[in-house]
Amino acid sequence: MDRAAEIRATLERSFDAQFLEVVDESAQHNGHAGAPDGGQSHFRVRIRAPELSAMSRINRHRAIHGAIGSDLMGKIHALAIEVDA
Repeated sequence: MDRAAEIRATLERSFDAQFLEVVDESAQHNGHAGAPDGGQSHFRVRIRAPELSAMSRINRHRAIHGAIGSDLMGKIHALAIEVDA
C-alpha cells in the first residue's frame, strides 16, 4: 500500500469524514531537501469531519497527526492539512 492510501485508511478509521482527499504532492518537491528519491514524502490532506469542527486549528492538526500515528508520520517529510469546518 502506498503512503497516500495508508494515510487515507487511518483517517477513515479515525474520523467520520464527510469528505476526505489525500494528495501526494511529492513530485512538486523533487530535488528539494528532505525529498527522497521515489517520492511519497509530501502530502496534503483535505478533510471535513464533524468531530474536528469544534476543535481549534492546532487541536485539529494534533488529532490528525495522532490518527496517522508516529510510525507513518516518521516516513512523511511534510503534511499540509486543510480542515473544512
